[in-house]
Amino acid sequence: MMREHGDRGATESNIDDRGSACLGPAAATPHDWEAGMNLVERVKSILLTPEIEWKAIEREPGDPAYLFANYVVYLAAIPAICEFIGMSIIGVSIPAVGTVRVPIGSGLAQAILQYALAFVSVYVLAMIVDMLAPNFGGRKNFASALKLAVYSYTPAWLAGIFLLIPGLRILVVLGLYGFYLFWKGLPLLMKSPPEDKNLAYTAAVVGCAVVIAIVVAAIQRLVI
Repeated sequence: MMREHGDRGATESNIDDRGSACLGPAAATPHDWEAGMNLVERVKSILLTPEIEWKAIEREPGDPAYLFANYVVYLAAIPAICEFIGMSIIGVSIPAVGTVRVPIGSGLAQAILQYALAFVSVYVLAMIVDMLAPNFGGRKNFASALKLAVYSYTPAWLAGIFLLIPGLRILVVLGLYGFYLFWKGLPLLMKSPPEDKNLAYTAAVVGCAVVIAIVVAAIQRLVI
């Protein structure tokens, strides 16, 4: 009887082990998201190991409040603050003229507007990504589209640090790395075919992102 009981216990244990293996890595629980994210680790991982990080992001919620409060609110502030400091405090040195600075009031207003428009830009781009999905064999899912848009903007926001020194502004082109991140995450999050339509889908979204950037710049010039 003791041997029979032991055999049954071992069998049940083996079944449990096989069941756990089939389930794969445990998905994060809602409590994990409530605790917030490790911002530094997320930024480092999405930049250095995007293929691995997109798989982790896929399992996370795409709630706008969560993404905006835990990620966008910090990263989008970088270019706004740095440009304010660079243009209104440090200033631009012009030969035979001296250092030219944007008035503090105007610079602050522009920074606030730029910061607010960053949230709008991300949301609008996510709507476009979601809307275009069926045209490229993908699946409409706004939560996934928003995650894709938010994290793909990471290089552009980080490159805003170069706005601190007007002479280094050209280095903001490093933010174009975000298009590569988008391309890598698109098949996984939007379930689009990675072989034939992924490049066309990416190109369409990139074109829309450029239009959004032009419109945002025009709004800033008109309002300030």
